[in-house]
Amino acid sequence: MLSKAKIKQIKALGIKKFRDEQGLFVAEGDKIVSCLLPSFECEWVMASERWKGGMHERANARTGERGECTNARTGEGKKGGTDLIVVEADELRKVSFLKTPQEVLAVFRKPRYAIEEANPALQLVLALDGIQDPGNLGTIIRIAEWFGIEHIICSLDTADAFSPKTVQATMGALANVKVLYSNLKEYILKNNASPVYGTFLEGENIFQSALSQKGVIVMGNEGNGIRPEIEALINKKLYIPSYPPDCKTTGSLNVATATAIVCAEFRRKTHSPPVIVHC
Repeated sequence: MLSKAKIKQIKALGIKKFRDEQGLFVAEGDKIVSCLLPSFECEWVMASERWKGGMHERANARTGERGECTNARTGEGKKGGTDLIVVEADELRKVSFLKTPQEVLAVFRKPRYAIEEANPALQLVLALDGIQDPGNLGTIIRIAEWFGIEHIICSLDTADAFSPKTVQATMGALANVKVLYSNLKEYILKNNASPVYGTFLEGENIFQSALSQKGVIVMGNEGNGIRPEIEALINKKLYIPSYPPDCKTTGSLNVATATAIVCAEFRRKTHSPPVIVHC
């Protein structure tokens, strides 16, 4: 049975101010909860009796591209035991942030990462300049995971990666991608020895460009693109051409779609198998 105080605390986590104050965030659904348990300290798991009884047996053996998900039924999080509270469907509806509540909801402690780990001299780092839509952010985090990008640096005005909508959109990718918030200009200036890429209409065709295995890839705001002060720091401007070249288009690509194209091209060019020459 959930107390009124606990229900109030969980619902408050829908607001960034309270997530920051309490250092907590909410995840819902078997797949997401199971994938986050090995990576984040878990405070509580609230689930239906049916879920606890075995509706999620696939979690025991679920594996992904980057590793295994834990057995969520035991309530074993990164730091050990987790309170597993069996609740009725009506109680789950009271705390859920979804239109259609799932059979499990968990409250996790927000991680703390060192920005020094996101070193573009050693790896590709994704930088987001003012991304506003939680769904776009969540999708970009999934894209980063798929293409093996371990760190995302967000400008301070980018949407919160730990909001319920964003967490839901990541589908568990937060387990393998470290999302940090920083002054983007200062971060790039501090790492100015690395190539800094960004997409622009006047950039070089990305499919004809030489790309690096290391550096910073900047993706801009949905409506305004990359802000001028960040654009001034970009030394490798890229362009995603439409096809056929002479065909008129009605607008630009969605930022998450553009990110997927850019990341795929970087990985294709920098991780292609060697060409075997037969003599």
